[in-house]
Amino acid sequence: MIRPKLSLRRPLAVLAAALIGMTGAMAVATPASAHHTTITATVVCDQLSGERVITWKVVNSEARKTATITKVAADPNTPVTVAVNGTESKPLDSVVIPEGSFVEAVQRVPGDTARATLKVDAVWLKNNAKSSDEGSINLATDAPCTPAPKCVDASQAKYSHTFDGPKGTATVKLAGDLPLCGDAKQYFTLVSYFAPRPQFATPQYVYGTPDSDFLGGTQTEIELNVDIPDCHTQVDLIWGGVDEVIDPLVEDGPRYGSKKLGDKGAPGNRSSGPPGWYNGGDKSCTTPASTFASACDGTVTVSLSNDGSISKYPVEFEVRGENGWSKTVTVEPGKADNGTVVPAENAGKVEVLVDGKVIENGTYSWEHPEDCPLPTVTTDADCETFTLTASNPKGGVPVKVEFTYGDKTETRTVEPGKSEKVTFPAGDDEVALVVLPELGLELEVVYAPEGCGGGGGGEEPGLPVTGAAAGGIAAGAVALLAAGAVLFVMARRRRIHFTV
Repeated sequence: MIRPKLSLRRPLAVLAAALIGMTGAMAVATPASAHHTTITATVVCDQLSGERVITWKVVNSEARKTATITKVAADPNTPVTVAVNGTESKPLDSVVIPEGSFVEAVQRVPGDTARATLKVDAVWLKNNAKSSDEGSINLATDAPCTPAPKCVDASQAKYSHTFDGPKGTATVKLAGDLPLCGDAKQYFTLVSYFAPRPQFATPQYVYGTPDSDFLGGTQTEIELNVDIPDCHTQVDLIWGGVDEVIDPLVEDGPRYGSKKLGDKGAPGNRSSGPPGWYNGGDKSCTTPASTFASACDGTVTVSLSNDGSISKYPVEFEVRGENGWSKTVTVEPGKADNGTVVPAENAGKVEVLVDGKVIENGTYSWEHPEDCPLPTVTTDADCETFTLTASNPKGGVPVKVEFTYGDKTETRTVEPGKSEKVTFPAGDDEVALVVLPELGLELEVVYAPEGCGGGGGGEEPGLPVTGAAAGGIAAGAVALLAAGAVLFVMARRRRIHFTV
């Protein structure tokens, strides 16, 4: 009998494959069953203390088992603590980490620490598994942590400012939140000037009192105010106290330069804000004035002054008269000149100018003074002729005289110290008229001789044409002549007739 041969190769191959698969599964699962902690860290700089603050995050690798930290080793060797209830803390080496969770522990180390490490030993009580794990953080790549400053050195301080030149106001403020260190004080000053022009020009003179104050201690902001002259001015906001003020500012003299806040150079550039300087004003810092006085000889005396409250500069006056007459007079601050005389032939219109413009109340024309001696008129009358003579005193001006008798009029100009005579044939008219048109005077002469058939005429001394034409006051004089009764009457702009 033939027995079949049984082969065991295939069943053995299948069994071997099954054993290899089981072994591989165990090998994969083995790491998963290892107990350990994972340690990572972050760091910040505490600028108040100058320390680095490391937050260590320790993670429990087991999802179903709690771990208890039994030992902690830190380098640098400073406490590593865990917050409890947000206000308290306890050492990391007594902390229980729930399954699948983590704890965060804080460690403070010196600000110049280059590297920190944390080694943690943990135990899992269910199976008494243990692990020892280590984490580290490299701090050398960061700049050392230093404490934040509590003040700023005066030599390094920065500022900001505001400035209103036309109003004479400014503010200066210490930049940042820190005061100046120690007893340091930084002064700033606001100053205004008289100026000769609305643009920069010299000389300039300080107006009023500069305002100066400092920043230091608890004072971190100041306000400055100065008065502004009612004329051309310059206002400057400068670095420093009143000892830095320049008075006066003169040509080729010292300047503030970069001491002005807002300048591009130091120290002015340590304050941010608008340019701390202003030039302006719409009036001259002088007080030019003039007064006029007419003289009996027709001249005008012009008095010039420069003595007002804002007169800080010489004034060059130009006095102009008619016919191209002109004279230049310079008057120093606080002074006056009373000696400018405009000749009579140029005094019809007088002007006083400064910088080519007529000053206020600077126009005048000659007026006949009230106290000047008036011309006189004398007569010589008989039955054949009627003679009128006008005499002009010395020291006066030429006088125009109009003589009218009947239908005839004669006009004469009588020079000072001279006389002019006019003779009319005797007629039936009883009145002759003598007019001084430039003085506004009229004089009636009544011609009424007696006894022309047997009487005779004669000459009486001259009577002044009295009165003040400019004042508008009527006046008269009376003379009885040998040839008859002749009455002289003068009035301002009106005629009064008297008969005897």
